[in-house]
Amino acid sequence: MSKVPIISVVDDEESVRTAMNSLLSSIGMIVHLFESAEDFLQSPYVSDTACLITDVQMAGISGIELHRFLIAQDQGMPTIFITASPEESIRPRLLETGVVCLLCKPFDEQALLQCLDTALKRNRDKDVMR
Repeated sequence: MSKVPIISVVDDEESVRTAMNSLLSSIGMIVHLFESAEDFLQSPYVSDTACLITDVQMAGISGIELHRFLIAQDQGMPTIFITASPEESIRPRLLETGVVCLLCKPFDEQALLQCLDTALKRNRDKDVMR
């Protein structure tokens, strides 16, 4: 019996969280929504998250800072970044840190699902290597 992946979505926009929840739940994922990086870090789901989807820019801890913190704590997970203000200079730096994708809002659902598929494959490969 396969384990259903847990996807954690961290975005300070409620409409984005709601849309992500609807889409990801419709394909059978377990989805946990967080308004901030701090809320995610205080949750019991950090170690169970198969893929993190987070906004680049948020009040408090940014998505980039969250990603770096998780890596430093050896809790890195496949991460998909979403942003409303794309800076092309940020893309190479993020991809160097193992980020799966950087999507610009509004993004195509199919693009997100392709990124998610890649992220979940990475997560499975990581589990196999343990």
